[in-house]
Amino acid sequence: MEIIRDPAEMQQRALTWKKAGLSLGFVPTMGYLHEGHLRLVDEARGRCRRTVVSLFVNPMQFGPSEDLDRYPRDEAGDLAKLEQRGVDAVFIPSQEAMYPEGFETIVETLNLPNHLCGVRRKGHFRGVTTVVLKLFLCVTPDVAVFGEKDYQQFLVIRRMTADLNLPIEVVGVPTIRESDGLALSSRNVFLSPEDRLRSTAIYRALVTARDMVRRGETDAVTVRNEMLRILEAAQGRVDYVAVVHPQSLVELEVIQGQAHAALAVFFGSTRLIDNMRLIG
Repeated sequence: MEIIRDPAEMQQRALTWKKAGLSLGFVPTMGYLHEGHLRLVDEARGRCRRTVVSLFVNPMQFGPSEDLDRYPRDEAGDLAKLEQRGVDAVFIPSQEAMYPEGFETIVETLNLPNHLCGVRRKGHFRGVTTVVLKLFLCVTPDVAVFGEKDYQQFLVIRRMTADLNLPIEVVGVPTIRESDGLALSSRNVFLSPEDRLRSTAIYRALVTARDMVRRGETDAVTVRNEMLRILEAAQGRVDYVAVVHPQSLVELEVIQGQAHAALAVFFGSTRLIDNMRLIG
């Protein structure tokens, strides 16, 4: 397994593989890898002859009061997991390599960020699309794999890729969960034992919403209020709970055809997000 830190070297390695007729799969991450990330690696390896994973904690997607410095990091542990999973190369650029002095170019989608996390985290998705496009240009993949736990991010990246005519297939992988339903996340490490137990209310709220819709409930406010009740009973501090269209992310009043539930909740100081398809 190669470890590459220079963007130009990464581009050259990718070009060499492509000249040899080898397809290239890519999994962008911020590191501190868990089984959810590794399932994305498995998907990329199953689709392509060569697989690259990036480890880069992107400062551009963190707000001034968010947890950039606190975000967990474990490069040695990540590399060991990736080598065991059969990854061909790991791209670990520095902040200076990605954002050199004088950097001033951004990439931004216009509508999808105006919902859910984008309302609370101004500029977050601008940081995501900018760094992902830069990573795409360094790695030049045929396939890029993302987790659907970060559903809004997946939609934004897919939209950017289509709008800019990038020759990359963007693939989503369903959320990987613990046995009690909690979505795997690097931030779960910050949960106290008590908050970890309470956080199971997230999955319970999503499943309840799905079951309500399957039984015929069509009023989105009724479904949303039941989710809120479950989360607040577990002492979660709700950032948002929404029932939205799964493509536009516009909030629904009436559930028919297609609907998706999405939420963000604090347990202690840890903000967790999750989502689930309700119908369609």
